[in-house]
Amino acid sequence: MTGRRTFVLVDGENIDATLGNSVLGRRPLPEERPRWERVTAYVEEQWGQPVTGLFFLNASNGSLPSSFVQALLAMEYRPVPLSGRSDEKVVDIGILRTLEALLEREDADVVLGSHDADFAGHLTGLLGGDRKVGVLGFREFTSTQLAVDGITHFDLEYDVRAFNAELPRVRIIPLEEFDPTYFLR
Repeated sequence: MTGRRTFVLVDGENIDATLGNSVLGRRPLPEERPRWERVTAYVEEQWGQPVTGLFFLNASNGSLPSSFVQALLAMEYRPVPLSGRSDEKVVDIGILRTLEALLEREDADVVLGSHDADFAGHLTGLLGGDRKVGVLGFREFTSTQLAVDGITHFDLEYDVRAFNAELPRVRIIPLEEFDPTYFLR
């Protein structure tokens, strides 16, 4: 593939933990999990160029969630199953190394699916020139260190509409988006 494209890097652990612990307060039901194919389709539509999805998984226990990996492959994601020592944050390290490699490419835009402040320095390092940089997740749980001019924020539920079920979220609503009928149902 030639020409400019976007890489969507998904921190699977971070998104799953935020969804389960912070949004739902329990393990998500299948219908409450993101439809990852909607993410790549949305980013492709927003930025008008091909998208490659990379989904980072911690495989340090020596096994792969094979049905999930097969689902990712069917959605044209590239699973990135990493393993390491118990004291290593293998997914974070893998994403950081990928962001460093993308810094060397002038033909690549980046959307990071994570709420984690650990990536702030690398993301801001990608800013400049014509490169587009974005963050994907739940806005209210995204680190304020990722709220930088030049980084576009995509809300997984409200912008991307990646869920089949409405999540029980309470968020600050910009007045221009306020629809009182939502609260009157």
